[in-house]
Amino acid sequence: VQLQASGGGLVQAGGSLRLSCAASGRFFDRHVMGWFRQAPGKGREFVAAISWSGESSLYADSVKGRFTIARDNAKNTVTLQMNSLTPDDTAVYLCAADRNRFNERSSRDVRLYDYWGRGTQVTVSS
Repeated sequence: VQLQASGGGLVQAGGSLRLSCAASGRFFDRHVMGWFRQAPGKGREFVAAISWSGESSLYADSVKGRFTIARDNAKNTVTLQMNSLTPDDTAVYLCAADRNRFNERSSRDVRLYDYWGRGTQVTVSS
């Protein structure tokens, strides 16, 4: 599975962005999809994940209620709708795919994801 994230940019605090991740390769619908982010000087941080079917999702506490993850298995895409952005959301956002089953604990673990795309920069100005 190859992944490519897009949709980042510069936005003012309180604004919105919608990130997309396009996947190529086989069995996209058999991968948990996740979004992570990495701010300068910090480690990679879990943001959100979604199950194979799209029926289950989970979020980091810092984005819950503001971000929404969704997937379209027919189009091999996963999106992250980000609302009410703050400067703390500034980071490179990366999408990733995990061959394991969705699990509310393990699907947050950056170490368990098998495939990673290049990130897209999100910058939120105050």
